Amino acid sequence: MKKLLSAIIISLMAQSAYAFDFDWDKIKDTVTIKKDQATLEAEYLKRIEKDNIKEEYGRKIMDRNPSGYMTVEEYNKLSKPVDKSTIDYGTPQITKPNDTQYVPKPIYKLARYNDPPGSPELSIPQTIFKTGQLNLPGITAPNFYYMVYPAVYYYPEKGSISCDLFLVALRDNDSSVNKILKANIANRFPEPILSTDKELSNSSIYRTLTPIDFSADSSKLLVKEKIGSSADGIWETRAIVYDFSNRTSYDLVELRGAITYYWKEYKGLDLNDKRWDIYPLGFSKGNPDRIIATAYAYTGEEPVFLGVWSIDTKGEQSRLISMKNGSIEVASNGFKIVKDGVVPKTLTEQQEKNERIYAKNQAKAAKQQDKLEVKGMQSEMKEKLKEVDKQFKREHEIHKIQERVHGTTTENETSERLEELQKIIEEKQQIQLEKEELQKQIKELRAKEREQNRQIRQQIKDAKNSLKTTEQENTPPNQGNALYQQN
Repeated sequence: MKKLLSAIIISLMAQSAYAFDFDWDKIKDTVTIKKDQATLEAEYLKRIEKDNIKEEYGRKIMDRNPSGYMTVEEYNKLSKPVDKSTIDYGTPQITKPNDTQYVPKPIYKLARYNDPPGSPELSIPQTIFKTGQLNLPGITAPNFYYMVYPAVYYYPEKGSISCDLFLVALRDNDSSVNKILKANIANRFPEPILSTDKELSNSSIYRTLTPIDFSADSSKLLVKEKIGSSADGIWETRAIVYDFSNRTSYDLVELRGAITYYWKEYKGLDLNDKRWDIYPLGFSKGNPDRIIATAYAYTGEEPVFLGVWSIDTKGEQSRLISMKNGSIEVASNGFKIVKDGVVPKTLTEQQEKNERIYAKNQAKAAKQQDKLEVKGMQSEMKEKLKEVDKQFKREHEIHKIQERVHGTTTENETSERLEELQKIIEEKQQIQLEKEELQKQIKELRAKEREQNRQIRQQIKDAKNSLKTTEQENTPPNQGNALYQQN
């Protein structure tokens, strides 16, 4: 009977306990605690501030890789012009198609530009009729500070061609070949040093500028301007010297006048009635301040040689040097690069393999760095959010104290009591900050201690491995065999 009563009492207690098993989470959501207006406003401002912080750091994380989702101000900031002259352009690389396993890589070397003298000519490809503009290979100064290249323009409405010469500064701290390979039009001076006439009244007219050579001290440049028509060939060639020291060009028109005067006065031949032209060869090797040129008349099947002539770099004092071709030495000062074979296939394949590994490692490192940056931004955001919560908590505590004090004391006592409580709160906050700083220092010391212990363990391990290796090296091979046989 006693056992039956005990079982009944236990079952009733279990049912009563089950009946009073409340879901406090649901009750907490339904119960509302009455708050005053100041507290509600403070909570609202706190939410707004936290939302602003989250949006700010969300934008920072998105701005790592700019996309189209941005404000006008952000777009204008990213669209500011960039000084291309500050960009470091590498050497040109040969593009390798996806279905190609091996593409030979050329080797370049330096060569004289004006060799043989007077040989440089512009070779304008047919693609200019489609593109309308082409940049042709240039000549590098002997001091390797700059190079000059011609830019050719085609005007389809008149079928005419004009030309400009631009100056490009070369990078320092590199080999001579790499300086030329890395030359880029982004580093050119904006205004051309020489330009042809761009008047389009006549059709099928071409005017081109061909660099011939630099002077030995790189201060002057000899250029020939060819004027002609695609219908009947070259009309005339003009020699021009550009002086870099005073940024002035000199048209050597006196050279053509002297040749015409000589042949008319001394040979009775009026060249104005004939078709003839000059060929600037370069700077004189014996007298660097004079230009050497030859002249030919086209009066029959074979050109008639009109002599070797010279003129100074300012277009004065023309002289007949010789009536024999090839009797004067002409300097060759400027440089260009030419192909000098290819890199061996095995070396090229190894370089490509190393480049792939390097690119993969770089991408991996960049990804890891990006993760660290994002993690740092997120940590910074969390710290700011915590600071907002702490500030709200401090202000809320002060507000509650003010409410209690105002309701229990007079005005004078209230102010005194508030000052005391604020001091207490400030002291608590200072103690909390000191505690957090102490915890941070303890955490750093523990991390240093763990790192030191790890290094010590690694040193012990390395020492054991070194000792084991030394013992193996000092053990004779026969001794090991003997021990094996004894066993």
